Amino acid sequence: MRNKWYWAFKNIFFGPALRVWNRPWTEGMDNIPAEGPAILVSNHQAVMDSFFFPLMCPRQITFLAKSEYFTTPGVVGRAQAWFFSSVGQVPVERDSDAAGDAMLKAAKKILDRGDLFGIYPEGTRSPDERIYKGRTGMARIAMATGKPVIPIAMIDTRKANPIGSWVPRPIKVGMRVAKPIDPHAWAAERGLNPEEHETIRAFTDFVMHELAELAESSYVDLYASDVKASLQAGHGYPAGAEPTGEAR
Repeated sequence: MRNKWYWAFKNIFFGPALRVWNRPWTEGMDNIPAEGPAILVSNHQAVMDSFFFPLMCPRQITFLAKSEYFTTPGVVGRAQAWFFSSVGQVPVERDSDAAGDAMLKAAKKILDRGDLFGIYPEGTRSPDERIYKGRTGMARIAMATGKPVIPIAMIDTRKANPIGSWVPRPIKVGMRVAKPIDPHAWAAERGLNPEEHETIRAFTDFVMHELAELAESSYVDLYASDVKASLQAGHGYPAGAEPTGEAR
């Protein structure tokens, strides 16, 4: 895919300023193929993750965006819809009963045309920079398509763009890119059937642990959304998610 607005936002409107303001660094960017489809799997620290990595990636990335970004009424809503449409993002209903099938269908379309598909398996931003349990949509797509999975660790982006902030702080951010993982070869090495849910769950867990190691962070075997709900309700961290001081 080659989108003129994506190029303009990256190279004219936002990109140059972010390069100066946040001084992004990368490791392993050559692990992203120069052409052909791949699934880019990242931890999720900040809204700006979707700006920083596309800024540094030599190829255009297509993410799925929640449908509300395209349907919110009013001036702000129309501007938001124009922005996401202009940079080639694809709307998907995340809360419907058919959300999983819709995501798989949209992802297959992106991959079939030879593009990069980006996804955040945690499903929401981490509440504290640690890596949380992944949703299985990523692995379902990987096992259904056989396309390579490339783990990407976003580093210090939460410090640059804390939850609730609109303007990034002048914090240096980084991105580490791991070597591609062949999902079918991974399953075959372990004697697993790519079509079984147990394989999809196991592959999800494997990739999330790879992300934790890549980010030099600790892993929490609970969904970030559940932890955030507990914190917002005033109940603190649920058992098993208490910070230990090991996270970056």
